[in-house]
Amino acid sequence: MGIRYQEPLGVVGSAPELKVSPLAEPKGLRVAGEVGLATHAVWERALEQAVREDRDVYYLELSSVTFVDVAGAGALAVAAQRLGDGRRMVLHQPPPALRRVLEMFWPDLPSIEVSMS
Repeated sequence: MGIRYQEPLGVVGSAPELKVSPLAEPKGLRVAGEVGLATHAVWERALEQAVREDRDVYYLELSSVTFVDVAGAGALAVAAQRLGDGRRMVLHQPPPALRRVLEMFWPDLPSIEVSMS
């Protein structure tokens, strides 16, 4: 079962949502939705899971993520910095804004690899 965030009933407008579900092979998580103020807790729990896993390579399938704010990118960079030597996160098809923020603020972070294929 995936982690899911949704605003309580009665809130006007559409609430941002972030869905996280496991990937069997390659080992990792599939993430869909938006990473923003309302969904940071879900995002940070997903990243914490990636850090705790005892794998050299951990995949984050992000092709269905539509938005990641700067704080979400920062949480990703901090989580990647906590990985042990030789470990890395592979971001599969992250949104363009996330790629730009990572390139701008963390250009030499060896524990993050971006895959567009």
